[in-house]
Amino acid sequence: MIPADSKVVIVDDDAACRGSSARFFRSLGLEVQTFGSGTEFLAHHPTNGPTCVLLELQLPDMTGLQLQEELSRSTRELPIVFLTRHGAIQACAEAMKRGAVDFLEKPFDERRVYEAIERGLRQDVQMRSRSAAQHEARRRLAQLTAREHQVCDSVVAGLLNKQSACEIGIAESTVKVHRSRMMKKLGVSSVVELIRLLDTASGRWPVNGSSNGNGSIEPGWEIDGRDADSTVKRIPVNGWQTTRWNGATL
Repeated sequence: MIPADSKVVIVDDDAACRGSSARFFRSLGLEVQTFGSGTEFLAHHPTNGPTCVLLELQLPDMTGLQLQEELSRSTRELPIVFLTRHGAIQACAEAMKRGAVDFLEKPFDERRVYEAIERGLRQDVQMRSRSAAQHEARRRLAQLTAREHQVCDSVVAGLLNKQSACEIGIAESTVKVHRSRMMKKLGVSSVVELIRLLDTASGRWPVNGSSNGNGSIEPGWEIDGRDADSTVKRIPVNGWQTTRWNGATL
């Protein structure tokens, strides 16, 4: 099923093919934008809402693979369905390795291209949701003081309040206060939820479930084989002690 408010962006130097593709998707009730070159497309402001790009492999100013690479460097990566008149097996393999949704030959079968675009739009919805969840998790972590970050590390490492106090060099009662404030700021109520929030911030996602970034427990979460006893490392960045989880700086 096509997500609501979806858009298809067609990048093709063949005006006839570009026009027929646009008419096809508009007949399905989708918003369509068309561009005759990669440069024209890249100069355009990123779109809002679920979006998928239908991209010709051979453009006059750059190849589709080069355009795919440019998008991967941007802050708004988009799902791509490639179209080509040439049976470019090597290019197909490279495009798919880089994350393309599909690689179809012209003239395309309407059913196949519709299914590919539908997959791409669903993928974009998921990517947007994950990006929002990661942003929210990092926003919450940024609210913590340096001491609260230390206590957070101790909690995730599985230390008791008494052990945390000894490790940090403060009173156990002070650890309890910082722990309570830290959990409240992060909007979590358990160590499991705290670990999941940290994984969301570092870009780790569930296999058969989803995270909304608010610490809620979702089914099918995978934490790379770790549990609440996992160790969090901290490294100084510009004089600030920064939480480091699963190899990612938070």
